[in-house]
Amino acid sequence: MPEGTPAAAPPGLTLVATPIGNLGDLSPRALATLRGADAVLCEDTRVTGALLARHGVSVTMMPLHEHNEDEQTPKVLARLSAGARIALVSDAGTPLVSDPGYRLVRAAIAAGLPVHAVPGANAAVMALTLSGLPPHPFLFHGFLPPRAGPRAAEIARLRAAERAGLSATTIFYEAPHRLAETLAALAEGLGGERPAAVAREMTKRFEEVRRGRLAELAAHYAAHEARGEIAVVVGPAPEERGTAEELEQRLRDALAAGMSVRDAAASVAEATGLPRKQVYARALELGRG
Repeated sequence: MPEGTPAAAPPGLTLVATPIGNLGDLSPRALATLRGADAVLCEDTRVTGALLARHGVSVTMMPLHEHNEDEQTPKVLARLSAGARIALVSDAGTPLVSDPGYRLVRAAIAAGLPVHAVPGANAAVMALTLSGLPPHPFLFHGFLPPRAGPRAAEIARLRAAERAGLSATTIFYEAPHRLAETLAALAEGLGGERPAAVAREMTKRFEEVRRGRLAELAAHYAAHEARGEIAVVVGPAPEERGTAEELEQRLRDALAAGMSVRDAAASVAEATGLPRKQVYARALELGRG
């Protein structure tokens, strides 16, 4: 067979990426895999059915979503063990990325069954490449908690990781009706001056990428309701390291205020972003002096 000719996947489980908006983004290899499958696992048979019908594909569909994945997994594993070709798709994009399928894939791997993948559209990576922010390293976070308290706590954990040394562009997914409040929470927790981008309706007719500071983006979407599928990309934290003299002065001020060596080191490390062990070692030296 000539190189590059689409072929049906071999027996096993094949993860197939589907379009995130533009239906022309279904690859020939993905289409061949779906055509050759004994069954297609999908989040919503109505969504996948419409995609298959558009391409004249007639194949058995089986629902696999958050609520039935554990129940379906043994049945799928039994069919895979018998040599079936089974494709897994999500409603849009790459399976498992903020979509069902991880538990099934993990179980198939544990059972020694073959797992393949056909790459394609992915909203997180597309948003990253369009954002104008550093492309690597990057951290894909997915959806933040919808409620204000847990969301703020999750952002605080991310900020703590940054203070401990994490320096990466971070990608979030968000629902349009929560976009403004999420951007405001990110601005409060990470800093309003942090560069960011909001990518909306990617690959679709009204695709938009708005770039700016978190505070600016929060103000814009507080006044302009967003629509469609959304990814938020936030640039890495700025370096917060001061000079040795500034570090020493911060520690002296903290110790003079009555803080213990340990508490002074913790406070200054958090404020500067310097490694806690380094700050603690210097605080010990000053404490002995």
